[in-house]
Amino acid sequence: MLWCPDWPITATLRDHAIPVTAPLALIDRGEVFACSPAARLEGVRRGLRVREAQARCPDLTVKHYDPDLDERVFEPVVAAIEQIMPGVQLVRPGLCAIQILGPSRYYGGETPAAAALLATMTALGLTAARIGIADSPFAAEHAARATEVLVGVEQDPVWVVPAGGSAQFLGSFPLEVLEEPKLAVLLKRLGMRTLGDFAALAAGDVRNRFGIEGALAHRNACGLNHGSVVARTPPPELDVAVDFEPALVRIDQLAFAFRTAAESFVEGLRETGLVCTALRVVLHSESGEVSERLWRHPRWFDAEDVLDRVRWQLQGGGLIEHGLQSGIARVHTIPDTVEDLGDHADGLWGTGPDESIHHGLARVQSMLGHGAVLTASIAGGRMFKDRRVFIPWGDSPPGGPVTPAASSQPWPGQIPGPAPATVFDEPQQVQVLDAQGGSVDVDHRGMLINVPTQFSPPGVTVRMTVHHWAGPWPITERWWDSSGRTLNRFQLVDATGAAWLLLLEDHRWWAEASYD
Repeated sequence: MLWCPDWPITATLRDHAIPVTAPLALIDRGEVFACSPAARLEGVRRGLRVREAQARCPDLTVKHYDPDLDERVFEPVVAAIEQIMPGVQLVRPGLCAIQILGPSRYYGGETPAAAALLATMTALGLTAARIGIADSPFAAEHAARATEVLVGVEQDPVWVVPAGGSAQFLGSFPLEVLEEPKLAVLLKRLGMRTLGDFAALAAGDVRNRFGIEGALAHRNACGLNHGSVVARTPPPELDVAVDFEPALVRIDQLAFAFRTAAESFVEGLRETGLVCTALRVVLHSESGEVSERLWRHPRWFDAEDVLDRVRWQLQGGGLIEHGLQSGIARVHTIPDTVEDLGDHADGLWGTGPDESIHHGLARVQSMLGHGAVLTASIAGGRMFKDRRVFIPWGDSPPGGPVTPAASSQPWPGQIPGPAPATVFDEPQQVQVLDAQGGSVDVDHRGMLINVPTQFSPPGVTVRMTVHHWAGPWPITERWWDSSGRTLNRFQLVDATGAAWLLLLEDHRWWAEASYD
């Protein structure tokens, strides 16, 4: 087992170019998920709240924990290991398993094989890597972790447990290392404190009493290998990159030269039974500039769609056909999101109408530009005009689509349904008067001063009788900021039966929407 201590910290330091000696903490759900050795020296520990960690270490650098970053940064490490030792199983970022039989024969023993692996890690800048060799992955992992407790002349990044000695090695470990909290509590109630006590029980009795989970934990405590190392299969190379020498300075030349590569890109996905629904295009210019953008498609990308995205990315960045900032030297297309081809197969009765619509929209978008075809989407916001967002056809809405689970969550300031059918681009000024002809208003506590009895719709001077009304619903936005505002919402039905959604702000009445 190869173990890289504090891998989330190492990955973040490498990705953000932070000095190794800087105190760093990764935050997940408001608590410290991992911290660097420099932060631990200042008293920062996992599980602390952010403010308490910053109070203990004022110079603490705080970053959000990103599990995708751990995998992305560890991928080159696994690739480097596979160059010298095939058959690597990625347990999690920072920890991987390797069958030692083949490497030990090639390098002349287990210790020389471990030394060759450590040399590879050192070349990658991972000088703190640890290796444990034992009969089972569980024992080997804890052997690697046990190297941290060695001091002085005994300090060695490699711990080799002799064959058949895994049970004796694990005998003094506490029950908590099994990562089975309920089982550990029950075993302690039965008088057991270490893995050795647990391993002394008969395997049949453990299975009958604790079930399959207890049986697997018992095999781990005995140092038995209950599962072989499953070597990972490297994913196929689906991205396509084309270099141009000399660099191309016209968009039509670039589209013509990249057409074959786009067809190869789509065909390579089809051969693996996949289609691309989100495409990342990276353009490298001759002067060293890099333009990167993620494109989405409502169905999946074909070769023409890929070419259109490359062309739109150049045009959208101000690189027009007759005035490129510099020539394009490299085009790199990366499938960011792929789906099974079977999920996009034709239905039982065909998909002719849908395909005609998609082809028509794609054709118009290809001729007029990426932002010429828009689709409506519901976004967040208390004002209805803020919730109505138009996005280019094929792109994802900002913040992702509104799911039923998200829409059912509590939302202070949300008006009860049903929602109004017509939302004005800009609020229309109206009048809401009481019986004496004075404007209806609310006091500083949000209570009505007078009762609405007359109403003048937008653009109409005639006063109509108010049949029904409801409100107010106060809304205070950004109360901590001087640019925030306070308003009140009302629902009102006039004499014609028309329903309105009204706003009262700064003693003036506005119509936000109408119920058709």
